[in-house]
Amino acid sequence: MVYSKEDGHVGKVAFSVENHKQPYEIMLFSKKGKEWSYSLNFLNEPGGEEDIEAVEELLEDDDIYDQLVEAAKSKLQKEA
Repeated sequence: MVYSKEDGHVGKVAFSVENHKQPYEIMLFSKKGKEWSYSLNFLNEPGGEEDIEAVEELLEDDDIYDQLVEAAKSKLQKEA
């Protein structure tokens, strides 16, 4: 994750989901580091839309989502 005054916080986390063929990457965005937006994609190669939808449902669980945000924040690097 990086932070700049212009873009705020921008980070990404690669992760796998049990019983899914492809790993995922979530891009996280926040201007002030409090409210987060994200973009979810397959990490290496395309997969099925139903898999992405299943992970989207998992991300509705605040605990799972917060774990991904914390993983990204743990690697925070501030730009000069």
